[in-house]
Amino acid sequence: MTGKRFVDSNILVYAYDQNAPVKSKQAQIIIEGLVKEGQGVISTQVLTEFFNVVTRKLKPSLPIPFALDRARHFMDIFQVLGVTPDVLREACRGVEEYRLSFLDAQIWSTAHKNGISVIISEDLADQAEIEGVKFINPFPPSA
Repeated sequence: MTGKRFVDSNILVYAYDQNAPVKSKQAQIIIEGLVKEGQGVISTQVLTEFFNVVTRKLKPSLPIPFALDRARHFMDIFQVLGVTPDVLREACRGVEEYRLSFLDAQIWSTAHKNGISVIISEDLADQAEIEGVKFINPFPPSA
């Protein structure tokens, strides 16, 4: 496993969420730290989810040109992994064996297939571990 850290879309979204100032600041600190250390990894799935949420679900939403700029920025500062057929097959196994949602299973599978041992995400139980991949929730329970 590498020292890289896989960043889920919710971390990227929170960096721009005006309705969650504590999480927003924490997300910005996480992103800056990963860039400084050269350890951040995302996937094409994460970029897709980020763009969809910040332009359609986030209130107030980000203007499309700004959201595109941010997506390009993330492509520049993080290593971007593709969602391949092998990742999707492994994600199916994650759904069957570990009862993950299909989107969470793709995140886990992408990290697992690429030797990344840590996923930073709000979505799964903090410190949960599946086949050597640990999920870290960076937000305190009160945030």
